[in-house]
Amino acid sequence: MSEADTIRKQLVWHRLISAIEEQAQTVIRTAFSQSVRECGDLSAGLFNRRGEMVAQAITGTPGHVNSMAICITHFLEKFPIDSMRPGDVFCTNDPWLSVGHYHDVTVVTPAFHEGRAVGLLANTCHIVDMGGRGFGPDARQVYEEGINIPVMHLAREGVINEDLMEILRTNVRNPADMEGDFYAMMNCNDDGARRFVSILREFGLGDIESIGDYIIAQSRDSIRRAIERLPDGDYHHATELDGFEAPIRIEALVTVNGSDLLVDYTGSSPASPYGINVVSNFCQAYTVFGVNCIVGPNIPCNAGSIGVVEVTAPEGCILNACRPMPVSARHVIGQMLPDVVFGCLAQAVPELVPAEGAGSMWNPMFRGGPTAIDPAAAAGSSDLGPDFDVILFNTGGTGGRPTMDGLTTTAFPSGVRTPPVEAVEASFPLIVWRKEIRGGSGGAGRYRGGLGQVLEIGGARERPLSVAAMFDRTWRAPEGRHGGKDGLPGKVSLASGVSLRSKGRQLIPRGDRIVLELPGGGGYGPPGDREAELVREDVIDDLVSVEAAEADYGVVLTDSLEIDERATCRRRAEHSRS
Repeated sequence: MSEADTIRKQLVWHRLISAIEEQAQTVIRTAFSQSVRECGDLSAGLFNRRGEMVAQAITGTPGHVNSMAICITHFLEKFPIDSMRPGDVFCTNDPWLSVGHYHDVTVVTPAFHEGRAVGLLANTCHIVDMGGRGFGPDARQVYEEGINIPVMHLAREGVINEDLMEILRTNVRNPADMEGDFYAMMNCNDDGARRFVSILREFGLGDIESIGDYIIAQSRDSIRRAIERLPDGDYHHATELDGFEAPIRIEALVTVNGSDLLVDYTGSSPASPYGINVVSNFCQAYTVFGVNCIVGPNIPCNAGSIGVVEVTAPEGCILNACRPMPVSARHVIGQMLPDVVFGCLAQAVPELVPAEGAGSMWNPMFRGGPTAIDPAAAAGSSDLGPDFDVILFNTGGTGGRPTMDGLTTTAFPSGVRTPPVEAVEASFPLIVWRKEIRGGSGGAGRYRGGLGQVLEIGGARERPLSVAAMFDRTWRAPEGRHGGKDGLPGKVSLASGVSLRSKGRQLIPRGDRIVLELPGGGGYGPPGDREAELVREDVIDDLVSVEAAEADYGVVLTDSLEIDERATCRRRAEHSRS
């Protein structure tokens, strides 16, 4: 291949990324629901005629886009690409075919060029209300969790499938938001298709197959070369999580053999009777993301980079749940998988792997109005306000890294943004009374763990609410690495002092508020190796207390928060001896 051809392919690649990013921004600008508009809980991608992902948007979550990369072939199995017509749009939210629960809907649109379908534009968005119990872990079967849309037409040759839309409108609590999001998703794909076809015309291409194959092959070869740099061997790691009624165990074995890498979850807990189970495609999505973060963080995400890593989990375990197990809150376990993979890879390349972080986001699903509380209690109450469902995305801290501190209140691995308080309070009868950094929550280390946050939330006019809790790491703290200390575990309570469970729908009584204390990340490296001046700055910024500075880091500060050099030398010497 000539240098000119290589440059041309690179130009096409960058233009495709730009087009798909515009596709994602279109759905953000036009979506009705806060989860997409404010938080970016979405993905967008371009697929070739075989259903292989060629390019993805920069905006979005790995759980969405990596699962979507697997699911498009299911559309083609039912609707071969040459049977598609201009104006056709397809959709599904089947958890086992798409992104793991009913609330994530995948919409697929063929792009036509010179009278032929030349590719597929797809996006996945989190729809807040898809019927059933609503988003939460309480269901005992998937049938309770909402409406299952099989792979089917959303539109035929430009005509909306009104039968489907009427069924959906009838079965959800917020039909306007739901329907608006579906139209935004179709509009998003249309924009992507127009940009994609304009790129084909600009570069004189009949389709994307040849350049797409080149892009996929380059990514596949790059990941394989990166894996080859790992030492061959078997690397085992296990962790325990809160679970619903009892702790669950996630066990992983990473096997590296030349350019092959296998992640095997044999030994993990069986599926839960509650909706925290993970389907295989979501398990694969976050596992591959975890591997690639360490092995090839700069390699583009497409069918090539995703398809190299092999992921297996025993059928019927919590990471490969079978129908009809409930799966609504699958993220609370699935988003922990990168940390489990990191625990394995830390044995192979310890200089590259950060400490554990908060992992899964804390996503309280609030419900207000008469449906929020027990019907008998609602019958005897007045002024309960309007019915509403709203999800808030909140983030803890990431683990300390090999060369720098962890990130404070940052959504890793999900990438979903926290909505602004102003947007929440302007849209729903909620009040966020407190939102602050949780001082001292980051584990001590040469590189400190990122901090969590504290939120205090109640109903407007002190109305009662219910909350579907979907939280983890409330009893087992994120672990430090290479001598770093653990971060603080999370805590769920009411402002009145009553403790709440980490999972399940619970009542926030009239006049009370929920208090969420999110976990901080573990520290990396011995705390005594941290520069004393950095510890002092942490104290000044209220990230570390004066007492913790001395107890954890051996840094003694005066009343004016200056470093007492002599006392610090003595305390650090004591630390090193112990």
